[in-house]
Amino acid sequence: MTGDSAATAADPAVDAADAEQAGLPAGPVAPPEDPHWWRSAVIYQIYPRSFADGNGDGVGDLAGVRERLPYLADLGVDALWFTPWYESPLADGGYDVADYRRIHPAFGDLAEAEALIADALALGIRTIVDIVPNHVSDRHPWFQEALAAGPGSAARERFWFRRGRGDDGSGMPTGWRSNFSGDTWTRTTDPDGTPGEWYLHLFSPQQPDLNWNHPDVRREHEDILRFWFDRGVAGVRIDSAALLVKDPALPEVPEHPGPGEHPNQDRDELHDIYRGWRALADGYPGTRVLVGELWLPEIDRFARYLRPDELHTAFNFDFLASPWDARELRASIDETLAAHAPVHAPSTWVLSNHDVTRAVTRYGREDSSFAFATKRKGTPTDLALGRRRARAAALLTAALPGSLYIYQGDELGLPEVEDLPDELREDPMHERSGGVDPGRDGCRVPLPWRGTTPPFGFSPDQATAPPWLPQPADWAALTVQAQQSDPSSMLWLYRQALRIRRAEPALGDGPLTWLDAPDGVLAFSRGAAFVSVTNLSSAAVPLPPHQAILLSSSPLEGGLLPPDSTAWLRTQHPAGHLTT
Repeated sequence: MTGDSAATAADPAVDAADAEQAGLPAGPVAPPEDPHWWRSAVIYQIYPRSFADGNGDGVGDLAGVRERLPYLADLGVDALWFTPWYESPLADGGYDVADYRRIHPAFGDLAEAEALIADALALGIRTIVDIVPNHVSDRHPWFQEALAAGPGSAARERFWFRRGRGDDGSGMPTGWRSNFSGDTWTRTTDPDGTPGEWYLHLFSPQQPDLNWNHPDVRREHEDILRFWFDRGVAGVRIDSAALLVKDPALPEVPEHPGPGEHPNQDRDELHDIYRGWRALADGYPGTRVLVGELWLPEIDRFARYLRPDELHTAFNFDFLASPWDARELRASIDETLAAHAPVHAPSTWVLSNHDVTRAVTRYGREDSSFAFATKRKGTPTDLALGRRRARAAALLTAALPGSLYIYQGDELGLPEVEDLPDELREDPMHERSGGVDPGRDGCRVPLPWRGTTPPFGFSPDQATAPPWLPQPADWAALTVQAQQSDPSSMLWLYRQALRIRRAEPALGDGPLTWLDAPDGVLAFSRGAAFVSVTNLSSAAVPLPPHQAILLSSSPLEGGLLPPDSTAWLRTQHPAGHLTT
């Protein structure tokens, strides 16, 4: 066995000499201009409120991001995806947009956004912005106009206003349930003070749904795309991409809806909308990508959105939601790759985002899968186990074919903050569940950058306002400063993984070949000279013949890969199989 000492607890990464021997560059390599960049890209998700505070008011902003761009370049990312930075009352973390052409004042202004896009691009980093087409804020001028205009007005036709059931209209028009728990209809009050019509909101009452059968709605969103493409963004992420179109008859949801039969999800009419968006995007120089947020149980229905004239890619939530189990993860990988193959679209891989429990916490639980319906306070968690598995998962996902998304802070190994005071929680999922669901604020706590006490460099030293959500005191060990020179840290692992991923021609988009392996082990080759092995079993396993260990999430034990670990191997010849 050669190369067993290349990855240890004190030195899990490849140093400059090792890199040269393995045929890898010793530092970051800027990617050349490539129209297919998105097929293999590493995309870093920024939640602006919580990334970095540039002006000391306790809220993250675009100035803070601009200051930290060198950190992101050193990390090795290809693009940044910003969750909504637009003017908004922040009833749902910015996903209640009041004006797409203005930046929320707490984050900066349009000039700052334009400067950020340009500064990032100068470092070889592209920008993707979030578009929220299903709904707007109840403060949006259109909705305010609709409320003032009253029943039967043209202004109300841009939304879903309906008279209620019953003689007095007091019954909700449908029994649809909200994605945020609770009802999907709110009754208005007419100008004379009497109860009026109801309006639809699949999320919170502060997020009225738009009527995508209305030409104004379609024209406005095409104009929004042009507005941001004209300012240099490389693409858009489309929130709730499968929910836009509703059956105009507003029927109840069938007990077992067939393909395209759900009244407010995955309607076939959606595809014409996205074909129009793709044609618009393709009219710009370079590649302006359309990335869909699609939570769909049928993988074949999911893949229809990725046909060559529709979206470029979509988030693969099936993998994120799978438990830490070799059979289930392999099934998810196989099904995902099989669904993408006929439409020649690359898969995407993600472990966390601003909506789900952070991976370090999730993987430390008895049930390590994720579902909104099972999210509860007080779930027992083994963070040491979760961190070990999250390290292994980071290498596993970075080796899979396609593009990779990293949620801010995952590269630091941040856990979910589960002891936030209820009075500080802002996520509507917490309130609408009656406090049963802790909501999503625990994965949105501001990042720790340096120092030994809060705010850990999130805000400037002279700041007097605390961060908008409190940081745990024990995050002192998880700051960027604490990790950047520690070869055993999560940050070090991520930096080395992304450097190797960029340098390895077989990684990113391309084929994957599974290797024979013991139960509980996932092993595959990418090309003729790279193998990834992930041990999800309860016993250490031998590695296949290899020339060198490029990177390992855990130190080997007597030459064996321990449980909950991943190793990346340089192989001299095409790999064969692992033995027990």
